[in-house]
Amino acid sequence: MSTTFPERSATETTAAYGGLVDAIGGIATVVLAIIGLAGVHTDVLMPIAIIVFGAALLIQGGTMLSEFASVPFASAEQLGGSGISSVFLVGAAGIVLGVLALIGIVTATLVSVSVIAFGAALLISSNSVRQLGTLRAAALPAASGVIPTAMASEMASGSAAVQLLAGLAAIVLGILAVVGIHAGTLVASALIVVGAAIVLSGSTLTGVVMSFMPAERQSRTHVLP
Repeated sequence: MSTTFPERSATETTAAYGGLVDAIGGIATVVLAIIGLAGVHTDVLMPIAIIVFGAALLIQGGTMLSEFASVPFASAEQLGGSGISSVFLVGAAGIVLGVLALIGIVTATLVSVSVIAFGAALLISSNSVRQLGTLRAAALPAASGVIPTAMASEMASGSAAVQLLAGLAAIVLGILAVVGIHAGTLVASALIVVGAAIVLSGSTLTGVVMSFMPAERQSRTHVLP
């Protein structure tokens, strides 16, 4: 007789919480940027938004790393090519730069540089979710009877395009802010863009991973005497 155990897998839990925290971090970044854009304590809210977004990038990097690690044959080259390392480094750097800006060390310059770094990280890692979906689809057992790749691929492709455009926009806005062209307004606008992008990418990551869970659960079937 066969008995299926429906417990949640570690990857499902990681993706669910990682996507939720990404969404919260992205929304918080957008809210702080909008308030700063309105002129309310901009010198304080912009560095805080930088710190929040940097933390969200770190969490997204950790979530992606755990998901790639769950794919049996994901190589080091594929992991490096996904841009996860850049997400980690930029997230950590963003937190440091945000703290320095918050205590008053060349605030305008540091938040502008942080925005450029965030844009570059989104640009480099824009294809990571789609690559993860491709690897997980290839790792499915041939007899699983589940083909979740169509919707997952469409979600990942749309997210990659949005993240790519958001990264490019943030880089351009950040460069203009560094040279002193309406720095406060441009930094706040860039943070709104990247915050919205990470909400979308986090939600897409969760959706892509969840779309493969039925097949994984089917494989956890034990035969009892």
